[in-house]
Amino acid sequence: MSFCNVSNVYHLNEYSPDEWFLGKPLHDEESTIIHHYAFAENPSIFKYPDFSAAWALSIPLLDRLASKVRDEPLKSDFTIDLKHEVALYIWENGQGPRLTAVPELCTEPEHSPTAQHCATTLSSPAPLCGEPVKKEDIFVAVKTCKKFHTERVPVVKKTWEREAFLLEYYSDHTDPSIPTIDLGVPNTERGHCGKTFAILERYVSDAVPKTRWLLVVDDDTLISLPRLQMLLSCYDPSEPVCLGERYGYGLGQGGYSYITGGGGMVFSRAAVVRLLASDCKCYRDDAPDDMVLGMCLNALGLPVTHSSLFHQARPEDYSRDFLAHQVPISFHKHWNIDPVAVFNRWLKDKSRSTSPRGLNKSTKEEL
Repeated sequence: MSFCNVSNVYHLNEYSPDEWFLGKPLHDEESTIIHHYAFAENPSIFKYPDFSAAWALSIPLLDRLASKVRDEPLKSDFTIDLKHEVALYIWENGQGPRLTAVPELCTEPEHSPTAQHCATTLSSPAPLCGEPVKKEDIFVAVKTCKKFHTERVPVVKKTWEREAFLLEYYSDHTDPSIPTIDLGVPNTERGHCGKTFAILERYVSDAVPKTRWLLVVDDDTLISLPRLQMLLSCYDPSEPVCLGERYGYGLGQGGYSYITGGGGMVFSRAAVVRLLASDCKCYRDDAPDDMVLGMCLNALGLPVTHSSLFHQARPEDYSRDFLAHQVPISFHKHWNIDPVAVFNRWLKDKSRSTSPRGLNKSTKEEL
């Protein structure tokens, strides 16, 4: 959570009343999928704001952008990283202003000696909203398939499986050594809608213990379950909660938001019951499960809740400065990395007292 030092905000008066786009700049070390591989030849050349430090637009720029949005709605199909996409929209392929760095917009800890000049700071790791959710209250569903039983599943077992109290692996092949459960849905190379909806059905059946929360992950998701337990203390499982990293599809043309599956999708039992009671279903087994669920939630008027602590991609795909002030909950993909080393560096806590920043009710971001 960010705090603002009002006395230092007056530094903005130093900027003339022209078109200004101000913030704490982030940049990519390498071209990344979450930014559509933009600026592939020199990714670090393009700067975009760290929203955690706050950002500012001058009124002349804001007026022009408002007119532009009315005349020319956003054209991008997918909204993945809003801070990068906002900067691209403002820049307009060189026709608009680039981000100007403002040293007073900071992500320093609130009580740090180095934060005296800062207009914005971050709170120290926040207290929990309550007691961490018990691990017995979270049912974990891991989606896998036969070809990854010996490649990806062992990584889960070496890293975060031990923190789960209730966990099942769902596959297209029964393997007692793991063990896996065959839900009767053939494996598909792309989307896994059929498998995910079968998991939802199993979750509310008598086949598994009744829990308040369902976590659905891929077999190449790396996740900290203790940190998730802390985050979930901020949410009421009696409400229809759908939580994770929120993406958007066609938002400029009346589209919808969805929880991207790779970073982990968290559902309260109430949300699963509402989803299954509706007419929403997969139009094909290989349809993208996260996007179909997003369409269903949108049709039902249920909120999609974003947390920046979930990550659809690898740590390498995010700005170093962006991750520097996070205690992340998840990452995704094993491409060109040692996933066990990534887990140990980013997600394994030496002490259970570590609390992610901003785990209080004010940090919930709902559509």
